[in-house]
Amino acid sequence: MVMEPISIDRAMEIARKKGLKPGKVKDTDGIYFTKGKNDRFEIINWDEFKSILAKKRLQVYESGGWMKIMKKSK
Repeated sequence: MVMEPISIDRAMEIARKKGLKPGKVKDTDGIYFTKGKNDRFEIINWDEFKSILAKKRLQVYESGGWMKIMKKSK
């Protein structure tokens, strides 16, 4: 499977369909998609999620409905 970069709008659409929310690991700036059932994560809003993506030069990649956050390809 090849992971392809997707827009944040597409990531938000996939996340909504899967019941996922933007989150980060408490006391860090590590971001993830979460269902919010893990005490190590805190739910954040999409604007904060986008801001962290930009600041850390990250991109959401997708393949077959699976999403992963990775460094932007050059």
